[in-house]
Amino acid sequence: MKIVSLLILNIALLTGSNMFGQCKSWVDSDRQSDAENAHSIYRQALKMKTMDIAFENWQIAYDLAPAADGKRDVHYIDGVEFYKQKWTQSQNPEEKKAFADKMISFYDGAINCYISGGITVKEGTEEALNKKLGFLYGRKAYDMFYYVNAPYVQTIEALDLCIKYSGDHAEYIIMDIYPKIMVYQFKNALMTKEKVNSVYKSLKQIAEYNIANNEQYSEGYQQAQANMNYTLTEIEKEAFDCEYFKDKYLPEYEDNKEDPQVIKYVLFILKTQGCGEDSMVKVIDQEWKKYASAENERIQAEHDANNPGSMAKKLYDDGKFSESISKYRQAISETDDAKQKATYLFAIASIQFRKLNQYSEARKTAYDAAKMRPNWGRPYLLIGDMYGKTARSCGDAWNQRLAILAAIDKYAYARSIDDGVAGEASSRIGAYSRSLPDAAEGHMRGVKEGQTQTVGCWIGESVRLRFN
Repeated sequence: MKIVSLLILNIALLTGSNMFGQCKSWVDSDRQSDAENAHSIYRQALKMKTMDIAFENWQIAYDLAPAADGKRDVHYIDGVEFYKQKWTQSQNPEEKKAFADKMISFYDGAINCYISGGITVKEGTEEALNKKLGFLYGRKAYDMFYYVNAPYVQTIEALDLCIKYSGDHAEYIIMDIYPKIMVYQFKNALMTKEKVNSVYKSLKQIAEYNIANNEQYSEGYQQAQANMNYTLTEIEKEAFDCEYFKDKYLPEYEDNKEDPQVIKYVLFILKTQGCGEDSMVKVIDQEWKKYASAENERIQAEHDANNPGSMAKKLYDDGKFSESISKYRQAISETDDAKQKATYLFAIASIQFRKLNQYSEARKTAYDAAKMRPNWGRPYLLIGDMYGKTARSCGDAWNQRLAILAAIDKYAYARSIDDGVAGEASSRIGAYSRSLPDAAEGHMRGVKEGQTQTVGCWIGESVRLRFN
């Protein structure tokens, strides 16, 4: 018994020692200066984008003090980014798995240090600690989904912990990946209806809280919620009950009580989803019956005459795209609101691109929209979509991949100026990351990475070469 007790004690001591080593800071260390110098060098090198120097000195700083000064997780999080870059650049499956494992280990290391107290939050409160843990679990889940290709059950665990710790403060990036996982899991009988409904309610609460209270990222949460609802459309009829459809469609009714078409549509959806006996649905039904067709036409005509922007949307919905553009231009001429002008210009650019295939005109209009609303990334996302869609028409495979580079550049720029589109931009970049120019062909053409090449066809832009 004595031997067994000593063995257990030794294991406990070794475990504690390992945790201490993982969360070691440079404070009062005999190599504090070395760690601080390496930290400063690598952080400056990152700013200068001299990645070899940055990585070399990060390794020193991390080895000496994983927890830096004990008040920040920067060595862990930068470790994630270094190995994410390695993962992206590698084509070797074994290497990629090793890099992916390293990324996750850094997340786990930072989380463990916060939990154990090896790293402390600035505010020193439990609420601040929970927010930090939720943030790390959310970013971990995002990378597990897009980079590590982890089993969904593991990603779900990280997502649930993100929601548990973050509460209403969870980042909207989880609303990009969780609904996609929910759809897959539910369709394959790996997630129950109860779990789907529970997660949906949590995500909906997060979105609504931030739309109302998070001025900086309100638009991002609005878009994330819209994307979530669209994604879940694939399973909504089988997974959700009447309450879900009331939550989803009654706000649309409340915002458009005078619009008979909205009333008709919402009423149809709610009735077909088993809400016909609901008291609110009966009220809507009575409202619909009040409208006579002639009065509806009169009201609609009057509304359209006084709201060219609304008329433009109606013309678009009717498939009259050129007429819709004309109305949008009229709406632009009748407002002094620069943000509204930008919105109308963006709508015109979308029509020119997606419906009329007028790529050059659409690009010019998108740039005009961007000028009207500085630091708005959505016009650049649209231009990136133009380049991506038309890449196949840009000549041979080499030039097609140059067009993909041009698209990625637009997505990256959109992400750099507008946090509200960062998630979408990253998703698009990730989707195109395997379509970069081939290094072997670049060698045959006598060009090297970093050199400038001109994209052919209608794009006509210069790009800096990066190889797959």
